[in-house]
Amino acid sequence: MADLGQDPSLENVVSYWDAKKSALRSEDGREALVLAHVKGDETQQRENAKTVVDDYSGPREGGLTVQAGGGAAVGNDMATQTPKDLLPAEAIAVPLTLLLLLVVFGSVVAALLPPAIGTIAIAGTFAELALLGGSVDVSVSATNLTTALGLGLGIDYALLMISRFREQLATGSTVDDAVRHTVRTAGRTVAFSAATVAVALAALLVFPQYFLRSFGYAGVGVVAIAAIGTLFVMPALFVVLGHRVNSGRMPWAKRTRTGTGTRGPLWGRLADTVMRRPALTALPVLAVLLVAASPLLGITLGAPDERVLPEDAQSRQVASVLREKFNGNDDAALHVVIDEAVDKGPLGTYAAELSGLEGVVRVETGTGTYVEGRTAAAGPGNAALGRPDAQRITVVSGLTPRSDEAQELVHEVRAVAPPAGTKALVGGGDAQLVDSKDSISSRLPLALGLVALTTFVLLFLFTGSVVQPVRALVLNVISLGATLGVMTWIFQDGNLASLIGVTPQPMEASMTVLMFCIAFGLSMDYEVFVTSRIKELHDQGADTRTAVTDGLGHTGRIVTAAACLLAVSFFAFGTAKISFMQMFGLGSGLAILIDAVAVRGVLVPAAMRLLGRSASYAPPFLRRFHGRFGLSEGGPAPAPAPAAVPGPRAEPPQVKDSTEV
Repeated sequence: MADLGQDPSLENVVSYWDAKKSALRSEDGREALVLAHVKGDETQQRENAKTVVDDYSGPREGGLTVQAGGGAAVGNDMATQTPKDLLPAEAIAVPLTLLLLLVVFGSVVAALLPPAIGTIAIAGTFAELALLGGSVDVSVSATNLTTALGLGLGIDYALLMISRFREQLATGSTVDDAVRHTVRTAGRTVAFSAATVAVALAALLVFPQYFLRSFGYAGVGVVAIAAIGTLFVMPALFVVLGHRVNSGRMPWAKRTRTGTGTRGPLWGRLADTVMRRPALTALPVLAVLLVAASPLLGITLGAPDERVLPEDAQSRQVASVLREKFNGNDDAALHVVIDEAVDKGPLGTYAAELSGLEGVVRVETGTGTYVEGRTAAAGPGNAALGRPDAQRITVVSGLTPRSDEAQELVHEVRAVAPPAGTKALVGGGDAQLVDSKDSISSRLPLALGLVALTTFVLLFLFTGSVVQPVRALVLNVISLGATLGVMTWIFQDGNLASLIGVTPQPMEASMTVLMFCIAFGLSMDYEVFVTSRIKELHDQGADTRTAVTDGLGHTGRIVTAAACLLAVSFFAFGTAKISFMQMFGLGSGLAILIDAVAVRGVLVPAAMRLLGRSASYAPPFLRRFHGRFGLSEGGPAPAPAPAAVPGPRAEPPQVKDSTEV
């Protein structure tokens, strides 16, 4: 206690041995509390807390064991655990991604190009975050997103470009012509795809929490840099490599294979089957996704606490002891601050009223302790809580932290009128949760509206239809609902929780919003991949059925490969020890696979078949607008012609390449 009292990083050090308060001793008399406030802002507190934990915790002489807990210690443990989780995730994701690239491309040189773009995206975004960190708060967790998304998007975009380039070389085009065609077609798709992903992630910037804004900075930056690297670096590599892009062919690669961009018979047959029986094939898939989304009906949002840490984390063990062995949890107390002078009488009356609220164990002030509406019989007040010009009141409850009852107590404490002429501010862990949920819910409609509106505009410019953007938004919402439902079923309801080693608790609000934006953006990424090829064939005169079947036949392999590679980057975070990072990684990876297989493979062709002519509908004035300003893979888009009535499949034009008509 003498050492703690002299530590320059601590203040207001109080212990059971000083105050002799029974509340600071466990009910069995085997543990006692030392309370101390760590100085500094959030970053300084984390650094100071680490020093205090290292210097004072652990076994000491006389059989004494010291453990450190509380908000600062939990933050320190999270900050320490995050980089530890990142290293094994990268150790798993990078080698596995390289192996899958070899399988996909069948040649060493082609497989090494996507990681090069991913490296550019990651390094460039780290530089961006370093610059932003000098003027705004940036969460250390943003580095996790930068690594996963940078590697994944770099591979996605490079995969599309390499596939189209190899496809063009296989038709006999010169290297220069193949590069021009690749940039004009796949490059334009990359630009639109990046725009849709960036729009979804930019929605995070409307939230006031610096945690979410940090992911917005990282997400928009990594998407932009990945796209720029793809559009400028990749063509230069193509020119230098030429036909050597196929060098280092693997033994299992067929000599006749031209790349992942060639028409895949599996995806073509699947699309043809769905187009022939759209309702019969789509309804079971839709039913499964809706059942998977059903746990969302009981979702509860919360904030991270010590339970997101592994069970052997010191701060989590301290929190468990406080809940189980102490009369009231001082660590989870509410703190009421009156930032002006208050007379002893009105202060006592206010504190006594607070102590009478249901669930409150005691209320401590600088002048006394209050229990059940009256002054406690024993013990003086905590002098550290009072100053001549301000007062701090500690409201200790026996309620489970972060529970509905604890959050309701926050509202009740705020509803009690403070002493006349003063204003009371209520803080603490539960109060932060209430305020965080309120701020997210108040900005969520704006964020969702911006995502929906900008996505609609971008897809309209790309397709010339007002129906296609609506179709894309509806299908994305269904697939994301299924993903969030499964995550709720696991991380909140506790199913399979023991298998992956997490403690069931309410869904972390900020991470749930982040996962939605990430998954939505990546879903639109694949939407653009598929729609671009379908529209290209449709503009060349193919009927709806032929355009969809051949379009999916050409892009299905690309989307599948890209989804698997990107999912690996996110699934690697399933090895994390922090539960909300596990949820983010598993949820994002699952959303990508659901979108690539169920949505792109089944629901998109079924919707296109059922929509028929209306799939290309746009009002006349918008049709004229798109004819002038719209863009497609081949350049400025012509005014879309009405789709042919779906019927028996017509034979596609016998051409070597889609542009040689």
